[in-house]
Amino acid sequence: MTTERSSTDAMPESEKGEGNYKAAKDYDKRSEAFIAKEGDKIEELAEDAVKALDGDEGAELQRAEDEGRSHAKK
Repeated sequence: MTTERSSTDAMPESEKGEGNYKAAKDYDKRSEAFIAKEGDKIEELAEDAVKALDGDEGAELQRAEDEGRSHAKK
C-alpha cells in the first residue's frame, strides 16, 4: 500500500499555509532589483514584448506559455 504525500509534507510548519512566503519574498526582492536596474526602460521593454507577441515569435511564445501553464498547479 502506498501513501500519497503532498508537497507540503516536507515543508517546515512555518512555510505552510496560503502561500510560500520564502518564494514571495524572493520574487519581491528580484522584482525590486529589476526595477532599480531597468526602471527607465520598462515601457520600452513592454513595447518590445508586444511586438514579439504580434510578430514572427508570437506562435512560439504562445506555445511556451501554454506549456508552462500545463505544469502549473490548479
